[in-house]
Amino acid sequence: MTDVPVSDVDLYCDGVLSDPYPTYRALRDAGPVVWLERLQMFVVARYKEVKEALATPSVFISGNGVMMNQAMNDTLKGIVLCSDGAEHSAMRRVIMKPVTPGALRAMQENIYSQAEWLVDRLVSKETFDAATDLAQYLPVTIVSNLVGLPEEGREKMLEWAAANFNCFGALNDRAVSSFDTLKEMVSYALTQCVRGKLKPGSWAEMLHDAADRGDIPQEKASLMALDYMGPSLDTTIFATSNAIWLFATNPDQWDLVRENPSLIPSAINEVLRLESPIQGFSRFAVKEHNFDDLTVPAASRVVVLYASGNRDERKWDAPERFDVRRPGVGEHLGFGHGEHACIGMNLARMEITSLLAALAKRVTRFRLGESKRTLNNTLRGFERLEVTVN
Repeated sequence: MTDVPVSDVDLYCDGVLSDPYPTYRALRDAGPVVWLERLQMFVVARYKEVKEALATPSVFISGNGVMMNQAMNDTLKGIVLCSDGAEHSAMRRVIMKPVTPGALRAMQENIYSQAEWLVDRLVSKETFDAATDLAQYLPVTIVSNLVGLPEEGREKMLEWAAANFNCFGALNDRAVSSFDTLKEMVSYALTQCVRGKLKPGSWAEMLHDAADRGDIPQEKASLMALDYMGPSLDTTIFATSNAIWLFATNPDQWDLVRENPSLIPSAINEVLRLESPIQGFSRFAVKEHNFDDLTVPAASRVVVLYASGNRDERKWDAPERFDVRRPGVGEHLGFGHGEHACIGMNLARMEITSLLAALAKRVTRFRLGESKRTLNNTLRGFERLEVTVN
């Protein structure tokens, strides 16, 4: 067996988070699997190995946590994201029920009408913040109403979600400073996402109904509401702002979408490939596993970099080019892959599609103003993205 290459890169320092792609390329070039000295973990950064790890849950389990620090892995063990086998399947069946394509069809008209109203209002202003005014409106409005959360405290959902994902990374200052905010989020779920405080017929109440039937454990019903609050917000919000930035910097691609709106689904896939909102999670290897001629021993943690696999030259032609007509772009890993693929991806696609369709009718060009990227241990997107449209 060949020795596994070693890297001393800090994946979670400000410099790498601001521009991770040169580091990802170096990891891909180093080999199919690399030992990260600072984290004391392995990492897979090539498309083939990322997909292989996600598609082999018998070896690379989620039940020991999917974060890059043990404190969070211990805290969230047993939630949908951090479970395996029959336990995971039972919870996923329950939580997926309202977000399947069939279930979401009943919401489509409302989502599209809200998108039309929002875009009409923003375009009339000519200049707006695409990261907040545009990207946050639908997820925050729709998710909070559908989940049926109490009004009190719900305004902190975005702050909680960002802290949640900061705590997924290495135990750096950014993660440590987010733990108190995360505790607020968990406390809110346990004290507010309970019978009598939830909107009748809401998604969160549905979780308690499932617990009453014995489909999921009673003690998990309130905490599982967090699976709607976090992932359903950030993936959509950051994917939307990333899309606007990409179309502003590649106006020829926006012309293609305007001329042919049927390209919107492919364009969304290309946005998710090129600027993946979630950069990666980890898995725990319960058995020895070979990636080509390199061995990951049993009882090892492996960082799985979706965003790097999505830019792998071994998979994609000209992977750093934004191409809304890219062949095979539906094979991207922006929503993960396998049995832990993103629960909220169908809702995210519908929301982003509605916004791009409305914008395509009204906007010929996005001109960038001031912008600021979010520095988050797991997420990639914009904190501010000022655009002027015409």
